[in-house]
Amino acid sequence: MTALEDWDDGPFRPEAVTVRVPAKINLSLSVGPLRADGYHELVTVFHAVSLYDEVIARAARGLSLTVEPLRRDSDVGGVPDDERNLAWRAALLLAEHAGVEPDVRLTVRKDIPVAGGMAGGSADAAAALVACDHLWGTGLRRDELHDLAGRLGSDVPFALHGGTAIGTGRGEHISPVLAAAGMEWVIAVMDGGLSTPKVFEACDLLRSRDGVTPDAPQVHPDLMSTLRSGDTERIGAALYNDLQPAAVELMPEIGELLDLGATAGAAGTLVSGSGPTTVFLVDGPVSAAEVEEQLRASGLCRAVRRARGPVPGAQVSNVR
Repeated sequence: MTALEDWDDGPFRPEAVTVRVPAKINLSLSVGPLRADGYHELVTVFHAVSLYDEVIARAARGLSLTVEPLRRDSDVGGVPDDERNLAWRAALLLAEHAGVEPDVRLTVRKDIPVAGGMAGGSADAAAALVACDHLWGTGLRRDELHDLAGRLGSDVPFALHGGTAIGTGRGEHISPVLAAAGMEWVIAVMDGGLSTPKVFEACDLLRSRDGVTPDAPQVHPDLMSTLRSGDTERIGAALYNDLQPAAVELMPEIGELLDLGATAGAAGTLVSGSGPTTVFLVDGPVSAAEVEEQLRASGLCRAVRRARGPVPGAQVSNVR
């Protein structure tokens, strides 16, 4: 059973549904000028990687949510367990849309870095949509789930789809991209987080200070061709993020980590989204081990992880 299969309207209704959902990184992030609605027009290339959260939806009376670590060293500090949590809001939105009571006990088991620019909250919202859809038997079509996801946040639709995809608008419009399989990443997780609005504000201030008028955002054609090629060196050279200078301005340690990873042999270095998580594209296990060792020894990051991409989006992993 996959995340977006039609529900069987037979008599069976599960007691619990578990959905696994991946983190994302942005292989490119092009930021246009500030719009009248307060958002920036974006064009990005999303890439789902093998760091996962799980959301378990259990039959219950009323709506409740708990947050716990998926692994012993997973961080859940500061993650809300009430209506501020996107997974909670996803359950309410689905119930309203489908005309059912929001009767569910959600357990969010986190391993995606918190406030790290890897869309962990958005991933949990996507997982909650899929889990509650199965638990309640609401049987939403793919396009309905996508529309609800877009109402919850810019990164939520991609968490449903996974793989590699271009995101436009605020990031919510998704177009799949052909990309080579098996890209290997080293991911440095820093203490603390960066506020996404503050990073965008800093980006605008830097551009104003430097007299830069941003053009309409676009994906550089070199990145599209290199993604299909699977050439690690070429892909690494084509990675870019317009928010990276702002993230480094707000947290200079990010720049130190990027320089360290490049010196250690990474083919590409990048701030993930609005940061502060940094990602390093490597060409195999030997390079990954060297980059990981150097990052750990730096004392600049809380944890270092390895991941592969692309991987599928939110998927049901257990029903009982």
